[in-house]
Amino acid sequence: MNKSTLWRPIAIALLGSLGLAALIDTTLRDFALSGTQAGSLPPGRIQHSDACEGCHGWYDIPNAPYNTWQGSLMANAGRDPLFWAQMATANQDVEGVGYYCLRCHVPMSFTTGHALQPDGSTIDDLDRDGVTCHLCHTMVDPIYRPGVSPQEDLPILAALESVPAHYGNAMFVLDPSGMRRGPYDNASTQHRTLQSPFHREGEMCGTCHDVGNVAISLQDDGSYAYNALNAPPPSEDAWEQFPLERTYTEWKLSEFESEGVDMGGLFGGVGDPVMSTCQDCHMPKTVGDGCWIGPTRRDLARHEFAGASAWVLEIIALYYVNDPLVDQIALETGRRKAIEMVERAATLDLRTAGDQLAVRVTNQAGHKIPTGHIEGRRIFLNVKVYDAEDRLLVEYGHYDYDSAHLDEDSTVVYEMKVGLSAAAAEATGLPEGVTTHMALADTIEKDNRIPPRGFDNARFARGGAPVIGANYADGQYWDDAIFDLPDGAARAEATLHYQTVTRHYIEALRDGNVTDHWGDTLHRLWLQTNKCPPIEITSGELLLP
Repeated sequence: MNKSTLWRPIAIALLGSLGLAALIDTTLRDFALSGTQAGSLPPGRIQHSDACEGCHGWYDIPNAPYNTWQGSLMANAGRDPLFWAQMATANQDVEGVGYYCLRCHVPMSFTTGHALQPDGSTIDDLDRDGVTCHLCHTMVDPIYRPGVSPQEDLPILAALESVPAHYGNAMFVLDPSGMRRGPYDNASTQHRTLQSPFHREGEMCGTCHDVGNVAISLQDDGSYAYNALNAPPPSEDAWEQFPLERTYTEWKLSEFESEGVDMGGLFGGVGDPVMSTCQDCHMPKTVGDGCWIGPTRRDLARHEFAGASAWVLEIIALYYVNDPLVDQIALETGRRKAIEMVERAATLDLRTAGDQLAVRVTNQAGHKIPTGHIEGRRIFLNVKVYDAEDRLLVEYGHYDYDSAHLDEDSTVVYEMKVGLSAAAAEATGLPEGVTTHMALADTIEKDNRIPPRGFDNARFARGGAPVIGANYADGQYWDDAIFDLPDGAARAEATLHYQTVTRHYIEALRDGNVTDHWGDTLHRLWLQTNKCPPIEITSGELLLP
């Protein structure tokens, strides 16, 4: 049977008017994956983060694990209004896909079994605790390595119905005993602990930061096609699925992972300036105590997990302003840390090339910029050229803060856009081409995001992270954007901006939601926060000859 006929439109008219049926009639079997299964752990085995606060918080607020985690997006992933708006529309498109979304964003719902209700309607305060202390610190490396992995892992893996053979797609394995695992072998605790090399490795982060659409598979000709319905994915390898997020792959195939890169203190904390793992940048080291009773560590990882989602932390703080479980001060600290991380992501260099201005954008991160969940995210250049009397002659990439509109046609926008093939359009009844229906997308329409050091076209393409709509040579981790200089040009300014969501995307989530309040709620929060204004990454100036 032709695969294009296996997914079919289901009551599209009803979806648009009443919200009664999804476009694709998938079942939970379509999202079945290896690892710990939903509801398989005894109740209460994985505890709320409040249980960790007493020993791991408040004695050193800037460094203590609980306090630094509390202001991160990890701690608040289950509260994220952007996620809930995205999942609502995804569930409208693909029946039950929320079960898969919840694995990463609300992983505690897998320990409670609440993920089995894919719309999130049974989520409770334990689930909303996000990516919790205890969840991460009971994670087992699913790929056993003799002489490296703890021997205690063997019976845990043997007891699973199916053991993950790859890192990604939230195929986590949890220690059913609740044993706390971490990087040290001499912890002073009131509970049992086990040293775990896995907790120092990027592979642990890859568990949730390499994500494929498990219902859309890579074909022999390099295209993607919808799977047969009501059947497990033919492969659990994210590289064999349509890419939703490839941050782990981007890092894994970079020079950071293969050799390590001396960043001269740009990232990381105390100690070695060579950045190699995800933790080196996103959990910078300090001297401090991981627990109030010690011992003092020379390499204590601050649990900041700072990324680029400063605006998301802002809307979480706004929406949950009266929630006693949400620490507003911690969220503001996390927001500032995220802005600082964004400001280190790239550098600019300006030079002339005849009657043109060349602006080199150099990626300083260990992955593409921007990275992660790609919907709505973009980096763009604003360039202004002045005459000798400082009068503006021309502006490229003008951003109107009142309307949240970017003049995209005049500048370079680094982003990834996905779309629907002719077959997908026929199967869903939606237009072919660029789409905001990410759960249905089966084509990459554009990906000109700047790759990291060590980039290799063939390897990145094999990992589902190809360059589309740009040309980067192997080894290139910068882009040269070219702008025309008008007559009389005397000075040029260039500013690089990052934006978490665009107006178009916010309005698509609002207008497309026919099932719950999250589309309207997100739009209201967007308006209340100045429409997610771009963050300035860096800027540069050049006096013209």
